[in-house]
Amino acid sequence: MEALVLTGKKQLELEDIDVPEVKPNEVLIHTAYAGICGTDHALYAGLPGSADAVPPIVLGHENSGVIAKVGDEVTNVKVGDRVSVDPNIYCGQCKYCHTARPELCENLSAVGVTRNGGFEEYFTAPATVVYQVPDNVDLKSASIVEPISCAVHGIKLLKPSPYQKALVIGDGFMGELFVQILQAYGIHQVDLAGIVDEKLAMNKELFNAKNTYNTAKGDKVPANEYDMVIEAVGLPQTQELAIESSARGGQVMMFGVGGPDAKFEMNTYEVFQKELTIQGSFINPNAFEDSLALLSSGKLNVKPLMSHELNYQQVDDFVNGKLGVVSKAVVKVAGEEA
Repeated sequence: MEALVLTGKKQLELEDIDVPEVKPNEVLIHTAYAGICGTDHALYAGLPGSADAVPPIVLGHENSGVIAKVGDEVTNVKVGDRVSVDPNIYCGQCKYCHTARPELCENLSAVGVTRNGGFEEYFTAPATVVYQVPDNVDLKSASIVEPISCAVHGIKLLKPSPYQKALVIGDGFMGELFVQILQAYGIHQVDLAGIVDEKLAMNKELFNAKNTYNTAKGDKVPANEYDMVIEAVGLPQTQELAIESSARGGQVMMFGVGGPDAKFEMNTYEVFQKELTIQGSFINPNAFEDSLALLSSGKLNVKPLMSHELNYQQVDDFVNGKLGVVSKAVVKVAGEEA
C-alpha cells in the first residue's frame, strides 16, 4: 500500500509498504482523511510532539476512515463502521492513569506519533480509541475530531459560565475552534484577537465573534477586561497579553504550544491582586464523545475552516510553508468513498 513516511528530520518519502497485521484488540482502518497540525510540523522538524516520533514513522494522528477488519477481541465496532480515532493511548498503570489524569501518562503512545498513523491507505489502532462517527457527520469533518477534543479538554479544565466575557488570542485553526466551542459551552460573548483581517471578519460574520482585534495593525486589546482568556498562539508576547487582558478573578488558558525553551514575563503581583487562575492544557482525555456531539448537533461548523485538501505529494510543500496562509489542511487518502 502507499504511505508517506517520515524517514528522517525534514525528510518525507512516498513508499510502498505492507498493510499492517491486526492484533486481537485492534482494528484495521481504511483511511479516508488525515488532518495536519502544528504537532506534525514539529515532528517533521525533529521536535517532540505528545511523545517522540522516531523515524521511519508514518505520521497522521488526526484521521478518519472505515473499519476494514477487526481483531478477535473487538466488540465495540464492526467492519464497515465509519470511525474517528483518538490517537492517544494510555498505559493505565502509572500514577497519573491511576489518579484520573491520563493525559500526563508516563508511558504515553500515540497513533501517528509513536506508531504508524493516517498518512497511509490502511492503519491499525486499539479498539479502545476508536469512535463511531454519527451518520450526519462527513468523514472529512470527522478527521479533525482530535484537535476539537483538545480544545474541549481545555475548556473542561476551566469553569465556564454564561455571564463571562471571553477573549481568544490567535486566529489560527485552534483559535477559530475556540470561538465556536466557548459559545457552545454557554459563554455569552467571545472576542477574537489575531493578525489576518479575512479570518477575523469570517469569525465575526459566521461564528458570532463580537469584537475582533488585528494586533498586527495596532489594534489595542482592552486590559483587565475578560473573565476567560484562551491563548492559542504560544508566543511570549501573546502570553503576556493574555495576563494583561484578564479581569479580576479571570481564568487564563495557556493553550498555545511555545518553544521548549521559551519564557514570558509575568507580573506576579498582578496574578495575586486579580486572583488569576493560569491553566495549562495537554492533549485530550475523555473528550471525543463531546466533540462528536458538537459536530453532530451543528453547534460546531468546521467546514469553513478547512482551507486546503492535499494529496501526499503536497504535504512536503505545506510543512515547508510553500502554500501560503492555511487555516486547516487535510490529506485526502481514500476520501468519503473509503
